[in-house]
Amino acid sequence: MSVSDASDIPLTPPSGHYLLSFRHTRLLLDKVALKRNLLLSIALLFISIASLGIGTLTVPPKEVLLALMGQGDSMTQFVINELRLNRLLAGIYSGAAFSIAGCLMQTVARNRLATPGIIGIDNAAMAFAVASVVGVGISLAPSAMALTGAASATALAFLIGGGSGTRGYRFIVAGLAIGSVSAAVSQLLLSQVHIDTANEAYPWTVGSLSGHSEEEIPVMGMVTLIGVLLSLLLCYRFQLMAFSDSVITALGRTPNRLRLAAVAISVALTGFAVALAGPVGLVALVGPEMARTFARHKGLPLLSSALCGAIVMVLADLAGRTLLSPIEIPVGVITAVVGGPYLLWILIRKPKRSSL
Repeated sequence: MSVSDASDIPLTPPSGHYLLSFRHTRLLLDKVALKRNLLLSIALLFISIASLGIGTLTVPPKEVLLALMGQGDSMTQFVINELRLNRLLAGIYSGAAFSIAGCLMQTVARNRLATPGIIGIDNAAMAFAVASVVGVGISLAPSAMALTGAASATALAFLIGGGSGTRGYRFIVAGLAIGSVSAAVSQLLLSQVHIDTANEAYPWTVGSLSGHSEEEIPVMGMVTLIGVLLSLLLCYRFQLMAFSDSVITALGRTPNRLRLAAVAISVALTGFAVALAGPVGLVALVGPEMARTFARHKGLPLLSSALCGAIVMVLADLAGRTLLSPIEIPVGVITAVVGGPYLLWILIRKPKRSSL
């Protein structure tokens, strides 16, 4: 799916595409990608209903739907609407945000391994959020601190790594160093505070979807929606970053502006996602790769990445709640167990396609 200025897309759509026009903007839709995104949306819907119904108290799908509409017995409504719904929405929003951020960061660095997690953005966001929770003379909210940490890590990685493009691997190595230092800072802060304060900040260190209020969820939903829309609106231009700077310039675009826009969206989404779910950065690697494999989109699979990321996060949370019930496994542990081998599989399966 691509959106561009009217001059960029012909009036007659190419074979296998739909063309929607509105004023000076044209939306070019790939028919195959559109159908597969619809299948992903249906899969996410069924997985979400299963996540709401499965747990210590198992609720049939019909009763889940009734509870969401405010019907049924009070106990079921409480379990679904008060305990599980916020957790489900947190998983969908953070998974989609992580995955889009990963897809954009891979495009900027021209390397499929350059996710926010691998280049240290999520660990830096976590360190700043933990600093806010444990109280080190900082009064900003954890979400604002996480966003600050993500932006700081990105700027530092670009400064040390010399930008992107041909120096993509140097950019990744710089990010790995920043991530390691940030993780160490988080552990140091937690080791110096009272146990109760450390327990409050602990979810940010392992990844968790629990404990979110009804006020936080709509904000994250709005941020994710804005990020998705901005990414889709700029998708056509972001695809140009796969080419060299000279080619991008010849096509009438400014390479640095494209990178700045992509990085800004990626950093914002990562910061808010970390504030919501913790450093579950491997979703940013798994989601886009699943999207490329399933959707088989020739361009940038942003919408498919968002759907795949949401599915991965919801499934990881469901597995964490049920595998060793009543003991709960943090969602970050589940994604690490799955994402680590998946990363190795990508390296073995596609040794010549790691770069964009």
